[in-house]
Amino acid sequence: MDTRRLILFIALSLGLMLLWDKYFAPQPATTPQTIEATASTTGSTVTNNITDSGSALTNDKTVEITTDLMKVQLSTVGGDVRDIQLLKYTDYNDTSKPYNLMLNQNGRVFVAQTGLVSADANLQLPSHKTVFRADQTNFVMSPDQNTLKVNLTATTESGGVVVVKTFTFTRGSYVVDVSYQIMNNTDKPLNGLSAYWRFLRDEKAPDGETKFVHTFTGPVYYNDNAKFNTIKFEALAKNDVEYPEKTTNGWVGFTEHYFTGLWLLNPNNHNPICSNNVQCRFNFKNENGNLASAGVLTDLPVINAHSNYSIDVPMYVGPQEYYSLLNAAPELERTKDYGWVYIFATPLFWLLVHIHKFVNNWGWAIVLLTLSVKIVLYPLTRASYKSMARMKALAPKIEKLKERYGDDKAKLQQAMMAMYREEKVNPVGGCLPMLLQIPVFIGLYWALLGSVELRQASFLWINDLSRPDPYYILPLILAATMFLQTFLNPPAADPVQQKMMRIMPLAFSVMFFFFPAGLVVYWLVNNVLSMSQQWYVNRHTKLIK
Repeated sequence: MDTRRLILFIALSLGLMLLWDKYFAPQPATTPQTIEATASTTGSTVTNNITDSGSALTNDKTVEITTDLMKVQLSTVGGDVRDIQLLKYTDYNDTSKPYNLMLNQNGRVFVAQTGLVSADANLQLPSHKTVFRADQTNFVMSPDQNTLKVNLTATTESGGVVVVKTFTFTRGSYVVDVSYQIMNNTDKPLNGLSAYWRFLRDEKAPDGETKFVHTFTGPVYYNDNAKFNTIKFEALAKNDVEYPEKTTNGWVGFTEHYFTGLWLLNPNNHNPICSNNVQCRFNFKNENGNLASAGVLTDLPVINAHSNYSIDVPMYVGPQEYYSLLNAAPELERTKDYGWVYIFATPLFWLLVHIHKFVNNWGWAIVLLTLSVKIVLYPLTRASYKSMARMKALAPKIEKLKERYGDDKAKLQQAMMAMYREEKVNPVGGCLPMLLQIPVFIGLYWALLGSVELRQASFLWINDLSRPDPYYILPLILAATMFLQTFLNPPAADPVQQKMMRIMPLAFSVMFFFFPAGLVVYWLVNNVLSMSQQWYVNRHTKLIK
């Protein structure tokens, strides 16, 4: 009975961990309708024609920018962000190269596009298809620079409106400010203007995803009303996702394992983007069946004759690092998408980060975090193991009852229940404490799985805790501990069943050979501590004689 509880605990834990995104992932809290990318200003509606022809993005000149954290390539066509290499992180397959978060090559597309739209069909404002002018094509942030500005300029055909698109990079930050300065040199006010800020991405998950380690890749958004939501690519391909309500806060974009690209409407240390003059709406589209678009539409106020107007929307393009997200915008840590165990995973990851401050090693931080969790949950664990120990002590008496009643199952069950009542033992007393612990352990699992901090973090002989153990030492030790733990539990009634209970933990342990080493460290430490606690409780529990 109790061995089966152990297997049940393992099966439930792993099953929920691997399948939560399929059955429990949050769905878009919106009414399924076709999105029309529109922007309304002063009562008029403007069709926002921002459709691309798949991945065939045109190019003119390339502007290269190098900062302390990233290397960026802009195209003068639209001022698109076509490539971002994160210099602190290496490529999954070729560690000699930096990680390409944004790119437009080898059939992959993940780019950032912005543009302006006018209600006046005769006024063609710069969009992501317009060719901008660049004063130079190479920018490098010098050691004494805290910010680096890159300007691109476009002029309407009549020459009456000049638009300067500026990218501002800040040292030590993955937040890039993208602004427009609109100079109206005409004698008439500009009415019915809107701007769009979007990411365009293919459906491919990042390298390193497996059926054993799978996280969400796709469009996401957050605001105070809708909270955090994900949108699956297949849902967007059916044109059945809409968010028509105006929003004043939050963020929108794409997330993938460890990294994210988002437009920020209320970033830290920045005035909110949306107001009575600038109204904002999230926008999601499918582009010709093979690309997804996620961004925000902003309606602009009237720009009087011979006057200027500026608007800027920052974007976060970088890793899901705890402090980077914390410093960028409110609730940005939600991009880790812990799903239904968010309430458990968030404080556990917070604790992991603060433990790391003292030990300065993510492997040892995982060990200490697991130890802390086991100490806190010990009262529940003790109740479960105490029940298991008393059941194990009853095993000889159960065998005698089997001999007495033979194949009469009904009488055997009645006699066993009578014995349980007499000895004051609950045969399922160990289940509830185990079940109560499962959400905590799953939360810890997802907190570790989503920790980009483990990427390239070394521990003992392991160079990268986000990858499997290169020598499979940890999985082998874990398999051994899982096998040994079965001997601490009451034997199954049937000898064949008992053998199966010995083999099943070994079968479950096979998947750990494919798990990131950081997760195996957690499971191994948890298992060793569980065995120690169980042995201690067995030794100090008053057994039935």
